[in-house]
Amino acid sequence: MSTGTEAQLESLKAWLLKKKPALGDIDMDLDLIENRVIDSLGFLDFVFFLEQLTGRELQTDAKAVTAFRTLRNIHDMILTADGHG
Repeated sequence: MSTGTEAQLESLKAWLLKKKPALGDIDMDLDLIENRVIDSLGFLDFVFFLEQLTGRELQTDAKAVTAFRTLRNIHDMILTADGHG
């Protein structure tokens, strides 16, 4: 994991934990949607935060939802993506 990507991931974790402090920590494979870390009302804020973090617009169609389910998917499919995903 590159230093920049690691910093982005830590920023994301901090943002999520600010919303759900009772979690204490978030495992890389925790399903953020299933475990209600992100709910339907907060999803747009979450995507907007990720867009600010990455500096690019993200796909939010039904097929792209998998990319937002876990920190590992976010790392692999969004943070380390080449900007075309």
